[in-house]
Amino acid sequence: MKPFKSILEFQKEFNTQEKCRKFLELQRWNGTPACPFCGSINVCRFASGKIFKCRERGCRHQFSVTVGTVYENTKISLTKWFLATYILTVHSKGISSLQLASMINVTQRTAWHLTHRIREMLKDNDPVVLIGIVEVDETYVGGSLKNMHAKKKKSMKGMDNKTMVFGALKRDGKLRTRVITNTALENLTGTLEEFVAHDSSLMSDESNAYTKIGEKYNHKTVNHREKEYVRKEAKVSVHTNSIEGYWNILKKQIDGIHHFVSPKHLQRYCNESAFRYNNRKTFQDEKFAYALSNCNGTLPYKTLIGK
Repeated sequence: MKPFKSILEFQKEFNTQEKCRKFLELQRWNGTPACPFCGSINVCRFASGKIFKCRERGCRHQFSVTVGTVYENTKISLTKWFLATYILTVHSKGISSLQLASMINVTQRTAWHLTHRIREMLKDNDPVVLIGIVEVDETYVGGSLKNMHAKKKKSMKGMDNKTMVFGALKRDGKLRTRVITNTALENLTGTLEEFVAHDSSLMSDESNAYTKIGEKYNHKTVNHREKEYVRKEAKVSVHTNSIEGYWNILKKQIDGIHHFVSPKHLQRYCNESAFRYNNRKTFQDEKFAYALSNCNGTLPYKTLIGK
């Protein structure tokens, strides 16, 4: 696939259902169709070219390339799915479901469900443990509903509290985030140990949350209360400016594009933002191809809304 210089070039490349289907087969199966039910590659393709059948005696299921993916049981054409995926992966700050709905000519509710399924594709299913110089910090997303219209405020009763997001960022490397709804100290420190290898240099602010866990690392802090933001040492600069800079990016996405994100869905928005940050030097066509290769798994609407 050649790099796209514009969204018009992308639409020209994927302007039919057949082109999209063939490309999805390539990204999902690398040219060798596999049964989504048993994993076998002993399959045959029907004359239509769209349907496969597993030859394994204990399986015998029929399937298409969309079975077992976020595209399963969708009435939206793959041309619209591909365009929405491309927009979400390459847009610098994301896009609202309302704006996407007008771009691909669907309802806002459909676009909302569609964007969440795409965010599932942007989740890192094989995250690395960060090692080296790693900055850690937490931020809080959300806020008071006191200025919201009374009708909306009533429907969002109980959502007035901010939600913690913990982040770890390797200098010049990968970022990992996690929404922590229970802010007990053990949840924060447990996530930190999962994200960061013990032989790393850990950079944090003066928060007591990192004092005890910091004993397992080469732990260095900056004291923001005393207006200390950078401290030069022999071979390293002690600061958390990189992770704090990322929080600005995340909040611009949430506050500027979506305006409000419920705690229930916040992790998906963080996954989207982290994907964009971790692939900031990647070409647009490569971001799109990665998303399609990560399309396994479904997210029905009832599951999404918690019913």
